[in-house]
Amino acid sequence: MYKVIFVLGGPGAGKGTQCDRLTTKLNCAHISAGDCLREEQARPDSSDGKLIKEYITEGKIVPMEITLRLLDAKMKSYSLQGINTFLIDGFPRKMDQFEGFENTICPAAVALFFYCGQEVMLSRLINRGKTSGRDDDNTDSIKKRFITFTETSMPVVNALKNDSRCITINAEQDPDTVFQNTVDALQPYL
Repeated sequence: MYKVIFVLGGPGAGKGTQCDRLTTKLNCAHISAGDCLREEQARPDSSDGKLIKEYITEGKIVPMEITLRLLDAKMKSYSLQGINTFLIDGFPRKMDQFEGFENTICPAAVALFFYCGQEVMLSRLINRGKTSGRDDDNTDSIKKRFITFTETSMPVVNALKNDSRCITINAEQDPDTVFQNTVDALQPYL
């Protein structure tokens, strides 16, 4: 029913930028796990908003059950519009999320891993922080996010690589080159 492409990479690797471009090219929906969490956090009647804010500010990963519930709801809303192919950006961030998603929602067809060094990502995030208004685009949160990514998200990337379901893209190049390389690499999966 669903075709899912996980989009992984460190904070500031360009996942959102590339997903925004890919949605038009691939006629699919871009679902950002982080955006889902921030939307829920901002909802005045959310029972999870305060908890989500605390986790995001500390650079920690929000409990899996919350994120899975939000992603599933977003996918169902797109499916009602006839869209069943999804770029899921910034998720899964931990092995239990990966296993939980694949066991309760569906297995991913493939994952894109946008590789980018920390100095490049830090520079991008500091620049984005000047205008984004995001609580987590500050040097302290960014450094915590780097540690979290390395310790908890890289095992997911490695598991997907071991399962031959991961495409690594050099995301340090200019956005147009990254985009073309991504489109070319995805062709066998479309």
